[in-house]
Amino acid sequence: MNPLEIVQKPPQTNCRSCGYPTCLAYAAAVSRGGENPAICPYIEPQDLEGIKDSVTGSGQSATDQDFMLIAQLKEKVSVLDFQAIAPALGAEWREEKPDTLLFVYLNQQVTLDKSGILLDGEEPEDPRDQILLYNYVHAAGGDPPERLWVGLESLPNSISKVKTLEKYAEKPVADLFGGKDKSVIESLCKKAGGEMTVHESAVAFIFQVLPMIPQYLLFWDEEPEDGFDAYVKILFDMNVLDFLDIESLVFSSERLAERLVWLAQRSEVTESLHS
Repeated sequence: MNPLEIVQKPPQTNCRSCGYPTCLAYAAAVSRGGENPAICPYIEPQDLEGIKDSVTGSGQSATDQDFMLIAQLKEKVSVLDFQAIAPALGAEWREEKPDTLLFVYLNQQVTLDKSGILLDGEEPEDPRDQILLYNYVHAAGGDPPERLWVGLESLPNSISKVKTLEKYAEKPVADLFGGKDKSVIESLCKKAGGEMTVHESAVAFIFQVLPMIPQYLLFWDEEPEDGFDAYVKILFDMNVLDFLDIESLVFSSERLAERLVWLAQRSEVTESLHS
């Protein structure tokens, strides 16, 4: 199971009984990090067994690989001249902290130095966030975005990832947005750093996932009378591979989807508390 499937199992009240700040953080820890799903006291026994069966044997080894890769990337990044690469990455460099870069990732403040990474002042919950951010810095920039949009399938060596993007990013967002009022979608996207833009047939947003990684999200709502389900297509700038590899790029879109789901859940909980 992926985090978006697991997060449907608890009551999604972000009660923190499991020790994680949100239900989505718990789901990511179970799916990606081998966490014991039984730490949530509210999951039904039948759901608990289903989760265990789906993640047994994969979570821990994946985490070991992730941390090995993080260590390798951290070492590679440690020798870079942060002052020299900051402009090409859209990052801020300060003379008083020469070994630190500051930039924004999904509307969260990143502090990346040669010892580690903080997101809004805290260590990332998912090691893949660190991998993505280290990869972004290690790329050291390239041709700036031109906002000439292409589908993932148009980028080199991406065919194997098209279905992954659809399953873990585009489909979850389509399910989240389907049937919702346009103003609700716009409010949610703004919280994730998205800006609405004009498109002839779709509801469209541009998300600055990273300073040099804009993503163009197009949404068509369901049309039950015509047999059409809600649909999302994510497009990328044609220069995006100057900044991220395909694996990290797809993960960044998955992370965007997860953040939108998390923001929607938090908004629903807040509304229920005040109703």
